[in-house]
Formats: sequence, C-alpha cells, structure tokens
Amino acid sequence: MRARHEHIADELRRAIDREEYTVGNRLPSEAELAAHYGVSRGTVRQAVAALTAEGLIGSRQGARRVVLAGRRSQSFAELRSFAQWAQAMGREATGRVIDQEYRPATAGDAVRLQLREGTPVLNVLRVRGLDGEPVLLERTVYADWISPAVETIEPDCPSVTQRLYRDTGLVFAYGEHVIDAIAAGAQDAALLGIRRTSPLLRVRRITTTRDGRPVECSDDRYRSDSVSFSVHNSTGNNALARNTAEQGSSR
Repeated sequence: MRARHEHIADELRRAIDREEYTVGNRLPSEAELAAHYGVSRGTVRQAVAALTAEGLIGSRQGARRVVLAGRRSQSFAELRSFAQWAQAMGREATGRVIDQEYRPATAGDAVRLQLREGTPVLNVLRVRGLDGEPVLLERTVYADWISPAVETIEPDCPSVTQRLYRDTGLVFAYGEHVIDAIAAGAQDAALLGIRRTSPLLRVRRITTTRDGRPVECSDDRYRSDSVSFSVHNSTGNNALARNTAEQGSSR
C-alpha cells in the first residue's frame, strides 16, 4: 500500500497539471494542506519534498513554496528548464560550466535583453547531461541585473532555475524559442563527444519574468541522437514538445 504522502503528492501534481496552482503562484501553507488532507504537517512536508525534488516547486527560507513548472508535459507552451524537464522524465540532470566571463553586450544582446549596447553582461558556456552523458551545450547571456546572482552559483549546479528562485525569488515565466538545425563546430564536437559537422538541434531562446523583463538569451545546442521535438496540433492548441530521442516523435 502506498504511503499517505505519496497520494498527496499525486493529488498536488494533478492540481498543478490542471493549473489550479499556476507557475509563479504559491502553494497553500503546510498547515492549510495538512488541514485539507487531514494529515500531519510532517506528512505534507514529505509530499512537498517530492515535488521539490522533481523541480515542480521551489522553496525559500521563510517563504511559502512557489510553483516553478507544470507537471510532466514537455510542451514549449509551458516554460521548463532542462533540469526540470529531465527530472520529470525520471532522468538525472547534470551541468558543468566550461567558461564564464563578463563581456560588453553586443547589438543583438542589447535588443534581446532590452539594455544598452556595451553594458557588461555575464556570458556562460555550460554543458548539460542526462544520466552523466553530455547532450546539450548552452551559450547563455544573462541580463546585467541578474548576472551577479548567476556568477555566484557553483559550476556544477544541476538547476540554475531552482537556485535563482531560492536565492533571489526569480521565476522564469515566459520564453520565446526559435528552432533550427546546424552542424557541430570543433568546440561543439569536443564538448559533446561527437564528430565535427554532426547535426545538432539548436534552440535560440529569450526568457523573461512574469512582467516581461528579459532575464537571459541563449543558444542551446542538442545532440540530435539524444532529443527530438514534436508538434501536437489541434484547433485549440499547437504545442511543441521536447522528448528524449528514444521516445521517438514527429519532427
């Protein structure tokens, strides 16, 4: 028989999936959840810990937990970080910073991040992995106002999204994605363990806060044998989804 906290965790996942608790909004307090389910606060704490480990919610000291992502959809209609996506798929996400330095914002950076050209911004090259295997290169430029917080994060942090929420209260709320295919250059090939000119799936994205303030712009390059993207069409929804390669998809 499943433990009570597992049932509560399932009910909370379903509530998040139904958008009863939307991204950026708080969950009820432990006391409120305990009263609702007729259990102790310790049982609620176990259920909430499971959702935190999956990347669905985040917590800060002295504050109620906030929803960071929907349940198990990998739809691009819902903004989800690589680590949150991997956790929802039951995979272990890893991250390693290869290079990190401040550079003057280029003209393109200035447009995407809505700041002045030449403003010092943090550029980070990071390798992401699934279960220890490198599958993604992120070349991210962070806006000047969030760069200092990113700079202090340890190089092997698996989830920058959760760390920034914990440290600053930042919630990544919206994303714009442009997807194409490119050939791996020498650096891409070396870091991903593939042959030069191998095909990569590239996602160029801009992420903003709930009020539309740009946080980052990034050039993300996936090994084509590790991930695919599929489109699910209907009259009311046209959701693009990210999948692991072994699942298969319509590309």
